[in-house]
Amino acid sequence: MKTCNSGRQVLVALSGGVDSSVCVRLLQQEGYQVQAVVIDFSPAHAKVVAEAQRMADFLRVPLHVVQCHEAFRANVIEPFSKAYLQGRTPNPCILCNPSTKFRFLLETADQLGIRWVATGHYAGLERSEGRTLLKKADCLERDQSYMLYRLDQEQLSRLLLPLQGLPKAQVRELAAQWGLPCAQSPDSQEICFVPDGDYAAYIESHYGVSPPGPFYAPDGTVCGTHRGILHYTVGQRKGLGIALGRPVFIRKMDPQTNAIYLADAGGEFSRELRLTGCRWIPFDTLEEPMEVTAKVRSMAKEAPASIFPCEEGVRVIFQEPQRAPAPGQSCVFYQGDVVVGGGLIAENNL
Repeated sequence: MKTCNSGRQVLVALSGGVDSSVCVRLLQQEGYQVQAVVIDFSPAHAKVVAEAQRMADFLRVPLHVVQCHEAFRANVIEPFSKAYLQGRTPNPCILCNPSTKFRFLLETADQLGIRWVATGHYAGLERSEGRTLLKKADCLERDQSYMLYRLDQEQLSRLLLPLQGLPKAQVRELAAQWGLPCAQSPDSQEICFVPDGDYAAYIESHYGVSPPGPFYAPDGTVCGTHRGILHYTVGQRKGLGIALGRPVFIRKMDPQTNAIYLADAGGEFSRELRLTGCRWIPFDTLEEPMEVTAKVRSMAKEAPASIFPCEEGVRVIFQEPQRAPAPGQSCVFYQGDVVVGGGLIAENNL
């Protein structure tokens, strides 16, 4: 690693989109010497690399292209695909951020002798008593702190998040004011390595077909045949191809028997969860019960809950049942605007 030669140097993860491009310009205005990096995660990212180069040229910053196809496949694509084949619902960004994106961002910064890294995420940071706390963005409609809860202290301690206090509309206004070519570019797609969005077809083409199996009605009788569990998620109502004369929802998927169990309306709610693979930000481990608010998916509303350490991970009990917490998704905890931590949903009490 090179010796860091300036505290005012920063390496920005640049995708060519409006958020990361405005991030570069804001840091330049604050007096930072900015360099950029675009991470070439997979063959599907060729367009992103080209757009990043176009914006780096426009912003007059050097761009470093870092290829990590194999690491991305091992850390993100394979776990994502295998989770779906096991009836879980993973979030690829949550898998990617600590293991791949921020890892390569920091490694590149180290090679360049740069102390700080920055991204265009909408979230906040606070340095407090030797730790770096992750906080919600000021604009809650765009808050992405949920996606970053698995970052460790090394990653958080070197991170700058210039968009913390800005709503998306203002970011676009700034981009237009500065004449950035990306001012009106659309937001990035949810699954970056599946350009057409058909994740099921992608998984089956690379990892094999998910076999059909039985649908079980709420009364326990077989009421149809599903196309393979990777095509479904807990809480799903539409696209089941089941006609029971009333709405039904997916309550549970069992990869051992390849069965999908349905519930009547209301039966998809759950009050208690068990989490594994938990990460904590203000402290290292959860030593005693804690009162928090929690959300069971990125777009869910926070809800009051109690969390308890247990031998199998963490037990979560909500004051009010939550709709369709899906195994494989993350449950993230907050106290006020500070992210306490979170973990992967292993079981619910459906």
